[in-house]
Amino acid sequence: MHVLFGAGGNIGLSVGEDAVFVVDDQFAPLTPKIVAAIRTLTDKPVKFVLNTHWHGDHTGGNENLGKAGALIVAQDNVRKRMSTQQFMAAMNLRVEPSPEGALPVVTFNCAVTFHINGDSIVVTHVAPAHTDGDAVVHFVKANVVHMGDAFNNAGFPFVDISSGGVVQGIISAADAVYAMTNASTRIIPGHGDVTDRARLKVWRDAVVAVRDGVQREARAGRTIDQILALKLTAPYDAQWPAGQERFVRAVYEESTRR
Repeated sequence: MHVLFGAGGNIGLSVGEDAVFVVDDQFAPLTPKIVAAIRTLTDKPVKFVLNTHWHGDHTGGNENLGKAGALIVAQDNVRKRMSTQQFMAAMNLRVEPSPEGALPVVTFNCAVTFHINGDSIVVTHVAPAHTDGDAVVHFVKANVVHMGDAFNNAGFPFVDISSGGVVQGIISAADAVYAMTNASTRIIPGHGDVTDRARLKVWRDAVVAVRDGVQREARAGRTIDQILALKLTAPYDAQWPAGQERFVRAVYEESTRR
């Protein structure tokens, strides 16, 4: 197992006798660098690309790798969102449909297992979390889990409500991965450093604490600006110094939705 870091989401690589299995592929202009990095590890072809969700920093290389012979795989909702115009309200960003060549050609609903490179790679659709198409990838023999953006080890989670994301789903995904792993498991987040289940648990608990605090203040009738002024993330900002306001806003939006 290998991890490539760059301008987009973390890339997971299973490299073995059969082929290369890639998890996420960042942005299209980075494909030559990604392929060059893979070629330092093996001359085997890239056979599969698994997208953990639809966002462009995880799917941008699909078309390039697909043209080179890779089979693009993702959860059903990933193809649905990539094939239609999307609006990410949290970023005030309109995203045009992806070209046909970038779309996943194999999709699944709940789960799919790949048997490759002497490993069983179990891909599971978690409950809507970061988006409604999130997948967690478990390399069973290697004892590695790639969580995509269901886990952001660089900051608080981005719950893309416009893409069907749900705060509780983030917590549930962390709980599910914690339950399937052990102290030796390496966990690849969508962003940030590779880590273990102990740090995942600390992150999960911070998410729960802030979620509970925002919900409590919202029930008390405070506005979003008043809640932001309370700086409920402050005890955790040193460890996860990004995404605080966006996360608080997402929790507030869910809590006050009628």
